[in-house]
Amino acid sequence: MVNRKYEMILFSFIMSMFMSGFMSLIVTFINLGIVDGFVNIWLSAYWKAFLVAFPTIFVIVPQVRKIVAILVKN
Repeated sequence: MVNRKYEMILFSFIMSMFMSGFMSLIVTFINLGIVDGFVNIWLSAYWKAFLVAFPTIFVIVPQVRKIVAILVKN
């Protein structure tokens, strides 16, 4: 198990894995369709997207939580 103090890093890592994987898959499919080498093209896009998604999620999530807390009634 992971220590609670690393919760945000773990959350950001897992969320960015899923989101960048899914989004890069969909965008690659929309742009190219199923072509020869699709998986390799998608995986190339995936790791690049992950490199952007991980630090972005790490920085943005705390801000989004604050905004949601303001907008949600008790």
